[in-house]
Amino acid sequence: MLLSSDLWVSALIRRAELSGAFAMVIRKGDARAGAVLVKVLNRPQGTAKLYSEATRMDGERLWMQPVPSEQEPDLDAYIERAARVDPDIWVVEIDDRQGRHFLTEPVEKG
Repeated sequence: MLLSSDLWVSALIRRAELSGAFAMVIRKGDARAGAVLVKVLNRPQGTAKLYSEATRMDGERLWMQPVPSEQEPDLDAYIERAARVDPDIWVVEIDDRQGRHFLTEPVEKG
């Protein structure tokens, strides 16, 4: 059984903070089943990455980069479009000097 979205988001934020990053909920979605987007900022390098959850054909949960850009305005535009399509979506922003995402599931290289 998967965790509810609110618990999963809380755990992600806790992992990030315990490792010295700053993380916060930018958009709160449905507590039980809202999809999650994770935006990672690496301010020293001036880059950003966006991760979106997906499910493989075999049912395994993974993360992918839905936007090939590392420019924050491009990612924010994608987030705005996604929120219009899915009002239950969560957005978590992580600001980390090393650009870490703190996701424990597999992440597809973009």
